[in-house]
Order: sequence, then structure tokens, then C-alpha cells
Amino acid sequence: MTNLHPPTFIPVEVCSTAGLAPSTPVEQCLAAVKADVASDGVAAPAADVAGLQKIVASAQERGIDLKVVVMETSPPIDTPLRDIATEIGAANPGATVLVLSPGWAGTYSTTYDRVTLEAGQDVAKTAPNPVVGTQAFVDQLQTPDFPWTGLTITLVIGVAAAAVLTRVLQLRGRRSQNTDTAADQVK
Repeated sequence: MTNLHPPTFIPVEVCSTAGLAPSTPVEQCLAAVKADVASDGVAAPAADVAGLQKIVASAQERGIDLKVVVMETSPPIDTPLRDIATEIGAANPGATVLVLSPGWAGTYSTTYDRVTLEAGQDVAKTAPNPVVGTQAFVDQLQTPDFPWTGLTITLVIGVAAAAVLTRVLQLRGRRSQNTDTAADQVK
């Protein structure tokens, strides 16, 4: 049987989210985080839980199944935050997951595209605390995208119309020049 799940790197720093010692096996820490998220949508230090739960409930009212994980410390690189988000997302199908650590963010969603998630990550990771960052993330998810398709179609039609108009004017100019030349020859 082949492994259908992509390889992930779950850092030991995730143990602090579950209140476990860094010496705890990472699989056990991740299981505790998953259980915490399953209970109320949030796995975070106690000081942030109440504020994050309000944001999760508000997001739910807006149709966003949000799950939030806050790590007290950052791993050496930011990539594992997306791996944690992917693991939480796999355990909560349809959820949009935000994982925050000091200065970094990782996301996962089957609802939102990567560009939207990355924009949300950018505002979330620069916030002064996880509650403000999570609210900024949700707000970014709700921000309408610029209608690039409409702009592109309008520009293509405009350029095509300009090309046709230019060609029509060239032909008229040539006919006018030929008419003037023929009239001069008759004189």
C-alpha cells in the first residue's frame, strides 16, 4: 500500500501548545493538539484561548470553519507551521487552519486558494499577538479579490478594438491617397 499522505515535519515546539514538555514524543504532542482543536477549534496558551474562541465562533457565523493553533515558540524554520496546519486540516475536513508562532504563520484550507491564505498569513504573523493576528487573518479571508479576469478581458477587447480601428484608418488613408494621386494624374 502506498502512502497517500505527504511527508510532514512536526517540530517539538508544538508540545508547548498542548502544555507538554519538549521531551514528550512529537506524535503524542500533535495528538493532544488535535484533541484540543476538536473540542473548541483552538489549541493555544491559556491566556489566548478565550479571545481565540470568540474569533472562531464569529468566523463560524460567517461560514468559515476556522481552527487555530498557537505555538509559544517558533521552530528553526517556518515551513513546519504549514505541516501542522495540514495535519489539523486532515483531521478536520473542510476546515481552514491557521497556525501561529512568534513571527510566523502557516495555513491550510480546501476552501480558500493559496494566494488568499498567504495574504492572510502575512497580516496574521505581523500582528502584536495571536488574537489580533487571527482576527486579521479572518478579515483578510473576507476581503474581496481584485477582479483580474474582468480587467484582463477588458484590456484584450480594448487592444483588439484599437488594432482594428488602426487598420481601418490605415486603409482609409491609403484609399484617400490613391484617390488624390489619381485625381492629380487626370489634371
